[in-house]
Amino acid sequence: MQAMNPPITDWSGRSVWLIGASSGIGLATAHALHAAGARVVVSARQSDLLTQFVLSHPGAHAFTLDVTDAPATRQVAQQVHTLQGLDVVIYCAGYYKAVRATHYSLPEMLRHQAVNYTGALHMLDAVLPSLLQQGHGHVSLISSVAGYRGLPQSLAYGPTKAALTHLAEALYMDLASQGLGVSVIHPGFVATPLTAQNTFKMPAMISPEQAAQAMLHGWAKGLFEIHFPKRFTRWLKLLRLLPYRWYFAIVHRATGM
Repeated sequence: MQAMNPPITDWSGRSVWLIGASSGIGLATAHALHAAGARVVVSARQSDLLTQFVLSHPGAHAFTLDVTDAPATRQVAQQVHTLQGLDVVIYCAGYYKAVRATHYSLPEMLRHQAVNYTGALHMLDAVLPSLLQQGHGHVSLISSVAGYRGLPQSLAYGPTKAALTHLAEALYMDLASQGLGVSVIHPGFVATPLTAQNTFKMPAMISPEQAAQAMLHGWAKGLFEIHFPKRFTRWLKLLRLLPYRWYFAIVHRATGM
């Protein structure tokens, strides 16, 4: 399979900024990249967790950041660039609460949008000018298989992840010719603080560490889409192809919702 991005096989000395790296997939990926030799900068709202990471990972740096704050995002991006340049930015920030239309909550809908999607726009506004000027780099957005098609309890979460996937696709078409890599990550169920809220059975659950290794493997192959675990995500990809009448019936039978 031909690589769609410049493969990243050697992380030694690469400057990587992970946004949303205080827990879950973001934290596990920060661990893995630091172990691979990357110069890691982590950002999130929880400064105490960031401090713990820096203390246990010599050479790493941290900047507290709320991604809903556009000026702050620009400021931190400039600090990262001044500190060590920027080769790869990974948007891991995410927010999730189960929402159904029968208990509609506008504040929850807008909170999902602010963190999961608009925060990514703030990041792009902050990093794209410098990445385009230098003519190399990579942007990776962590979406979700929940963005493939509509799912129960995902009224707020799913649309923001679908938007993030669409954003990555459009970015790739604009940036590949400029020498920049773009990837979108579609995890299935990963054992994180977000999925810990779910009360239903989550098939093919994997650990954050397994998710991180799948991502590094995908970047090494130059993939645009990185999805895992494939024993689960391939079925969801197949469901995307079904007519709505069949799709809704299958989801209803599988979930009881």
